[in-house]
This record gives sequence, structure tokens and C-alpha cells, in this order.
Amino acid sequence: MANHVHVLLTPRVSASKLQQSLKGFTTRAANQILGRTGGPFWQRESYVHWVRDQTEFRCIVTYMEKNPVRAGIVARAEDYRWPSAH
Repeated sequence: MANHVHVLLTPRVSASKLQQSLKGFTTRAANQILGRTGGPFWQRESYVHWVRDQTEFRCIVTYMEKNPVRAGIVARAEDYRWPSAH
């Protein structure tokens, strides 16, 4: 997705530490690719949700896989380059 990202992880550290590390790494990499320095890359807000059970996990995976289809980027989830449906 061009304007947002979904990530479903099983963290081994606190959510805040994981998010800080992930955002820091991706910000540096994206800014290098884009030839940018400084300035924010990510929005200040984030949505962190703890998955309660396997049913909810599967619903989230399905939502994430269908997101590019709903956005009109691809006709089928399998056609999108990056999700697990690929």
C-alpha cells in the first residue's frame, strides 16, 4: 500500500520497543532510498492491537490480504506483490 502499512507480528519485546525499532530502521532505509534527510517519515499516530485468539488472528490476516483488492490496486489478493497471499 502506498500510504500505509499493516504488520502482524509475534513480538519478543514490548510493543513500544518493537515499534520504535521498526520505525527507526524503516525511516532510515526509506529516506535513503528517497534521497531525503531528516524530517518525519511516519505519522505520529500508530494503531497497536493485541490479538486475542486464532480466530481474530485469521480475521486480521484476511483483512490485510484483501486490503489492496479493496483499494483497487489488484483484482486478487494473490496478485499483490508483498502480502502472505502472494
